[in-house]
Amino acid sequence: LLVVDYFKKKYKNITLVGHSEGALIGLLAAQKGGISKFVSLAGAGSSSATLIEEQIAKNAPQLKEESQKIINQLRKGELVENISSYLAPVFRKSVQPYLISWFKYEPAQEIAKLSIPILIVQGTNDLQVDSKQAQLLKEAQPKAQLLLIEGMNHVLKKVKTMEENQQSYLNPDLPVPTELVEGIASFIK
Repeated sequence: LLVVDYFKKKYKNITLVGHSEGALIGLLAAQKGGISKFVSLAGAGSSSATLIEEQIAKNAPQLKEESQKIINQLRKGELVENISSYLAPVFRKSVQPYLISWFKYEPAQEIAKLSIPILIVQGTNDLQVDSKQAQLLKEAQPKAQLLLIEGMNHVLKKVKTMEENQQSYLNPDLPVPTELVEGIASFIK
């Protein structure tokens, strides 16, 4: 990786931090070497296909059957022609090649391949990636440290209610939790 090579010239130890989908990308990058430590922030343990299936089943159960057919076809590496207008924003033709490549990875399997120190950070109020996902990563990589932050959501803000959770996505002025900053800083030292 060119970025890692660049920083290796200046720094002895590099900690790579990936958030959400970036956690999977970080896992894959760390496998290439040159990384001293890895931090997964709100990273999934299941495949993205499984997460999308679960999110649709939970939030739009009437679309579950159609979405499963689409996902199964994409998992086979096949493009899908006919998609309802309800699912088009998620599975539109222009994004399908990306989804096909993304669906190939099981983050729990990928984290198990790493032998460097790992910190898995997950909030208990994350609507997109629940704490069960962090447990899957921890089970796959027992040597990893797990930091569960009470009340933290997917955009790394402390929230109590569903309304606060949704509004936090639009408010960049909200601070990140002290536990997050201190947890990562302690791990990096």
